[in-house]
Amino acid sequence: MKLQQILIAVLLVASAPSQAQETRYELHGVAGPYVVEQLVNGFSQPIAIEFLPDGKALVAQRNLGVITRVDFRNGERVDIAAMPGEFKVSDAGLHDVELHPDYTHTGWIYITYSEGDPHYSTLVIDRIRLDGDKIRDRERIFTADAYAETLYHYGGRMQFLEGYLYVSVGDRQHPERAQDRSNHTGSILRLHDDGRVPVDNPFVGLEDEAKPVRPEIWSYGHRNPQGLYVNPQTGELWSSEHGPRGGDEVNRIVKGANYGWAEISFGFEYEGGPIGKGIVSQEGMQQPVWVYVPSIAPSDLVFYQGEAFPAWRGSWLIGALALTHLNRLALQDGAVVLEERLVNGLLGRIRSIAVDSAGLVYLGSDLGGIWRLRPL
Repeated sequence: MKLQQILIAVLLVASAPSQAQETRYELHGVAGPYVVEQLVNGFSQPIAIEFLPDGKALVAQRNLGVITRVDFRNGERVDIAAMPGEFKVSDAGLHDVELHPDYTHTGWIYITYSEGDPHYSTLVIDRIRLDGDKIRDRERIFTADAYAETLYHYGGRMQFLEGYLYVSVGDRQHPERAQDRSNHTGSILRLHDDGRVPVDNPFVGLEDEAKPVRPEIWSYGHRNPQGLYVNPQTGELWSSEHGPRGGDEVNRIVKGANYGWAEISFGFEYEGGPIGKGIVSQEGMQQPVWVYVPSIAPSDLVFYQGEAFPAWRGSWLIGALALTHLNRLALQDGAVVLEERLVNGLLGRIRSIAVDSAGLVYLGSDLGGIWRLRPL
């Protein structure tokens, strides 16, 4: 991959503050001017924004374990009862919220979160139904075999594709497990909407070194995918994934594929030195579509195809936690042809992204605000 041959257009904001100080900014990007404005404030690590059919949205607050229903049109908000059982320290807490593809008929809302205790925990998936602003029904549909004593790298992003539920599971800071398919760490899983295993998953009935391969696994060799989304133009599943020190990745997810962690990586150990053998490619392992060196710590991602920003259509929008911006990757024939860094340094750590029916873009910031981008 010759990144230097790819056009990189980076929007830098001169004298950008280290944290949000205003509630409205007029900015100029590669495709023209736009406005970013704060709609609501007072959230704690808003890790997911999910729009409801009535135009309101569910906002998941990671380290509070609370889902809040918000009306961005008037600022009204109400907290839904906190998720019981989870704990909220380090990376643990709520990780995502996703509507069933037939939500208007089923009423199911899917949530991922950390369960256990600070010394032994994993990732779980529940689905809930609401009665007003209270939980009426709750079902546990999946518990990942990803228990560890660490409090990091849970993954936890969800996406429905063709009626199947995909979910990412991080390596739980045990890199060696990402190549061991007898557990779920470092993988992307594929489930029926009730948690059952689809019979056409790639590893159903297989063994690896005399150990049964977990049949839920769709792909493996991942480090910590915190973004998962479908490209509606191609029907392909994509992920954004944290590397170590450098080497963050954007990947096109292929059935049964091995993404190499921790045998190959474009990054380095935090204390210095190579990952594994210090190689970036190996036969039988997938290469990323895009690599960030240095790391941006990618969070949520969406594929933009809205009307509000015509020049952004066909782009990936990715939140950056480390370099505090909205990353835009424009695609042509499946390859990245432009990178742009929006709202650079203005809003703090961008943890969640959503797009409404008009094509306006919503960002959840660790500084507590939900912001909206619209054309100027």
